[in-house]
Amino acid sequence: MRFFSNQTPVLLLCRAALSFSWVYQGAVPKIVCQSSGETELLGHVIPVYQWACEAVLWMGIAEIVFGLFLLVARWSWVFWFNAAALVGLLCFVALFEPTMFSLPFNPLTLNVSLIALSVIAILELNKIKTLR
Repeated sequence: MRFFSNQTPVLLLCRAALSFSWVYQGAVPKIVCQSSGETELLGHVIPVYQWACEAVLWMGIAEIVFGLFLLVARWSWVFWFNAAALVGLLCFVALFEPTMFSLPFNPLTLNVSLIALSVIAILELNKIKTLR
């Protein structure tokens, strides 16, 4: 609990929102409901359907773990990594499924928002370090 006591409210909010997003995106469309869209998107690089389904499951687990890690990460590089991963995911979608960008609540709007939260978290972490 002491870890959270020296966090700014803005940083805590960024952590909570980023964590929720990664945990939800890992759990619901990849594990609980295994969205066909997730499998189809991954099918561009894993042509065997069963392997793509298995990979989606493991990606979901990894996303949940990463989301929980974002809650407690003390280092700004974790948030830089998050932003870079989101840019990479955007590029992947742009390359293989560009039509997704015309859908409501599409990957562009979601990822840009999450990247902005990552940058805010980095600024808040830097602020905390300079105050010590």
